[in-house]
Amino acid sequence: MASLIHQSLLSSYPIISDQIKRPALAVVLRELEQVIASGVGGDIVEFGCYIGTTNLFMRRLLDQTGQSANRQLHAYDSFAGLPAKTAADSSPAGLQFQGGELTVSKKQFLQEFQRAHLHPPVVHKAWFKDLTGHDVPNQIAYAFLDGDFYESILSSLQIVWPRLVPGGIITIDDYERAALPGVSRAVHDFCRNKPVTIHHEHNIGILSRRRG
Repeated sequence: MASLIHQSLLSSYPIISDQIKRPALAVVLRELEQVIASGVGGDIVEFGCYIGTTNLFMRRLLDQTGQSANRQLHAYDSFAGLPAKTAADSSPAGLQFQGGELTVSKKQFLQEFQRAHLHPPVVHKAWFKDLTGHDVPNQIAYAFLDGDFYESILSSLQIVWPRLVPGGIITIDDYERAALPGVSRAVHDFCRNKPVTIHHEHNIGILSRRRG
């Protein structure tokens, strides 16, 4: 059973943006801590890092568990804000989420690691749909996907899933959130007939790749 290092981290450091709430971040970090504790091999990836809130905490967790020397941490973002919506993202509750919003530069992202005196991740600046297998680790133990829209989540899953090791976990922000229906639609479309268990807490979807 995983320890509670993530809870200590959450009580010790600030959440630097309003794009993820403390209960949701606790779920993301708890799942990462459990993957580490279970000995699942592979690297850690985040798709949609914005200013770096979640990535900073994942780095702290890797440092605290002595895993930073054994696992690479990767961050993927366009650094150009949200892409354009598709019909799958249509929702009267989500009118505030539009293409171009939530723009943060790669420089701003890296400055947060400098301020926190933390080693930065391997940063990849690209739209998710343009990434190839050469851009991601061969083995992924844990992934956090925060793409907001259908196409972004689908593209993330398509590139992460083939490299997710048995026992690995994918967590997905905004799952079952009325304002961003494309997230759940992408998950359900992608996971059909795959060896995966899905549940969710605090709008974080948790996908577990079954062993065997």
